[in-house]
Amino acid sequence: MAGTQAGGKAAATTNKTKYGKDFYARIGAMGGKKGHTGGFYANRELAREAGARGGRVSRRTKKSA
Repeated sequence: MAGTQAGGKAAATTNKTKYGKDFYARIGAMGGKKGHTGGFYANRELAREAGARGGRVSRRTKKSA
């Protein structure tokens, strides 16, 4: 039953029974609290520049005249 929708539901039930009804909320909160300064958090100007560069890149192919 591993890897199926029914198996996932059974695993969720087991986890909630063993570790409490708030099991998934707690593990999700742990992940959210891990980092505070990752990515562009530390340098807003760098984030701005990167966003501008990404915005200028066209995903469409160049049409020849």
